[in-house]
Amino acid sequence: MFNLLPRDTVFFDLFESLSEHVVSAAKELRDMSRAFPNVDAQIQRIRDLEHAADSLAHTALERLDRTFITPIDREDIHALVEELDDIVDSIDFLAKRFTLYHFHHMEPDFQKQTDVLVRAVTALNSAVHRLRKRRKLADFFDDLKAIGILEKEGDDINHTAVSRLFSNGNHDPIEVMKWKEFYDRIETAIDGCEDVGNTIERIVLKNA
Repeated sequence: MFNLLPRDTVFFDLFESLSEHVVSAAKELRDMSRAFPNVDAQIQRIRDLEHAADSLAHTALERLDRTFITPIDREDIHALVEELDDIVDSIDFLAKRFTLYHFHHMEPDFQKQTDVLVRAVTALNSAVHRLRKRRKLADFFDDLKAIGILEKEGDDINHTAVSRLFSNGNHDPIEVMKWKEFYDRIETAIDGCEDVGNTIERIVLKNA
């Protein structure tokens, strides 16, 4: 018997598009850390990606508001959209402050964190694309495991970097404060990948 009220699968298109924007923004941030101090092009592209991601999130939430039957629980759609958008927002936060803070150098550990972030969002993107034809949690195991490992790697780099900032008496206190904020914010973006992974795991378990 067919369903007279078919579920709206356009949500999966929106999830995937939003996830692709997350990957693109993370790669631009990594490129920006390597291109420093010539970062204007990457900053503009990140800003454009943030605007586009906001538009996708807005479209998804508007559609959620007017859709009677959804492919997955409404609260899970809301969480997934918000968490993906939050990662792009964190990247945009960093890009905007690159020029505002007038950095004189690039921290090697920050460059390492941008690489961790790119690897984490790549695994996240793979998991998001699997949702459309989800079968069982085992299908997501490799991606979710990778995100967890990378989150721990990001934690280790963050702790080392912040400890070094505060242990070096030659550092300008203002520079320490600025870089501490940057390390915290990129750590938030990496943690956001684990949040998305947890949401995906919940979705799969509920719909298996």
